[in-house]
Amino acid sequence: MAAFRDMEELCQGLLSLLGANHAEAQQRRLLGRHGQMMERLLETQDGAEQQLREILEAEKDVAQSLLDAKEQAHQGSAELQQIEAELQKASEEDAQLKASLLQLSRELEDLKEIEANLGKQEREVDEDTTVTIPAATYVAQLYHRISKIEWDYECEPGMIKGIHHGPRVAQPVHLDSTQLSKKFISDYLWSLVDTEW
Repeated sequence: MAAFRDMEELCQGLLSLLGANHAEAQQRRLLGRHGQMMERLLETQDGAEQQLREILEAEKDVAQSLLDAKEQAHQGSAELQQIEAELQKASEEDAQLKASLLQLSRELEDLKEIEANLGKQEREVDEDTTVTIPAATYVAQLYHRISKIEWDYECEPGMIKGIHHGPRVAQPVHLDSTQLSKKFISDYLWSLVDTEW
């Protein structure tokens, strides 16, 4: 704006010079000043254009930065949604695991209770067995003393084998339970028992 005022003053001066018909030196001086003013005007214009280019470049950089920031915000939003979905999935899996753990804990308690009951039953069976085994041994020994039969426990299934140690002589016992009735076998074995005490 100052350059245009100077130019206007210069033009006014030139007009007054021409009108007054002054000396040529004064005209040269004004023309020189006019030339300087034109140079300053061109320099100012170049400076303004340079500043305009810098402003445009800065605006371009700002616009690019803004676009990059928007892209990053969009990516961040997508990543956030993905993380939230993964968190939701992990939370559901955690709830399922807690439910499974609770179920397993209940089953473990049930198994402990069953184990305790089995232990108790085993102790009861052991107590019963300790009472029963001597009685069974006693009964087997009693049968052996009464019948005087030494059984062969390694014979084939369905066969009854042994040796009867009678009052006079030992005789083998060889019966096929698939061919003979149980009553016959029982009667035969009782017939071997010595009735004389």
